[in-house]
Amino acid sequence: MSPHNDAPSRMGSFNGGHISIPLPAGILSTHTPVSSESSSPLDGSLDTPSFTPELCTPRRPLRPGVYVPTVCFFDPETEDVDTAAITRHAVRLAEAGVTGLATQGSNGEAVHLTHSERRLVTATTRKALDENGFPNMPLIVGCGSQSTRETIQHCREAWETGGDYALVLPPSYYATLFAPASETVLRYFREVADASPIPIMIYNFPGASGGLDLSSDDVTELARHPNIVGVKFTCGNTGKLNRVAGATRCAPKRPHDDEEVPEFLVLAGSADFTIQAGVAGGHGILAGLGNIAPRACVRTLELFRAGSLEEARDMQAVLSHGDWAAIQGGVVGVKAGMEAWLGYGGYARSPLPRPTREQAERWKEGFRRLVMLEKGLRMGA
Repeated sequence: MSPHNDAPSRMGSFNGGHISIPLPAGILSTHTPVSSESSSPLDGSLDTPSFTPELCTPRRPLRPGVYVPTVCFFDPETEDVDTAAITRHAVRLAEAGVTGLATQGSNGEAVHLTHSERRLVTATTRKALDENGFPNMPLIVGCGSQSTRETIQHCREAWETGGDYALVLPPSYYATLFAPASETVLRYFREVADASPIPIMIYNFPGASGGLDLSSDDVTELARHPNIVGVKFTCGNTGKLNRVAGATRCAPKRPHDDEEVPEFLVLAGSADFTIQAGVAGGHGILAGLGNIAPRACVRTLELFRAGSLEEARDMQAVLSHGDWAAIQGGVVGVKAGMEAWLGYGGYARSPLPRPTREQAERWKEGFRRLVMLEKGLRMGA
């Protein structure tokens, strides 16, 4: 978990269930027609319509709850994207009662995927939900990149392939050249939000952005933009989360009629502070641990909301123990745990190493308590 710091960083066609490029047109969502041919994100001009409230009003609103950033699955020999496993996993999570899914996050190995592969993963996930009784489940898509231009391209490709929201990390590679007082980062988010055909969620994860850590003032300021609708705090800072939740609770109404939908969704980025985030005014979690134990994550939040605090604390302790294994092992450890306990998961793409037998056993044991809880909840469902 990153240190708690509320100041801005110092600026110094399918084949056997596996991908075949180009992307087959038949799997695409009907948001808008797109070519099935793979193209460079810089080909042509980015001249599609900019943000308007009418264009960006989502039909799948973001409700409080548990969101899971899905892992991406690969053939163990070829490392091709395994669309059959993506489909099975998405349906398993939806059936467990989660509120929404996310693709192209840290657990989804977005940095290991081409543009065409990213489009395929999102389209496959959306298709799996739609065809298995979950057409109303929102789908968040990781869209951050180092340039404003490519980030906008990712947002548009996410929209074209069925994504409802874009999760965007701040750029950080050239952070030492950024303008002071977060000016460059704030301008980046506003320009992306102006151009994106889907609403934006801010992704504050210093560990994945060179230590760049948005302050509560930065996030609250960005929340004023009508096309920026939420934030994921993987910084672990509950004080920051509390300030943002409080400041945005009475934000101007966005274009929806559902009283359960917050004006600005504030999510914890790890399962190990699920109820802590709830106490601080957060609306739920977007946490990779849900890949292994979605029911445990959902039940913990349910108990907290119902006022069953002692039960919620007991279950939170199990989540936190399991999340420590996930934090230590990252996507390599999560996949090893899934393989050991669920019978699928496979390996991360190279150059990430495959775990040794001893490492795989260690990850399995790290998730044991959590998996026993998950199995108990599944049997009692």
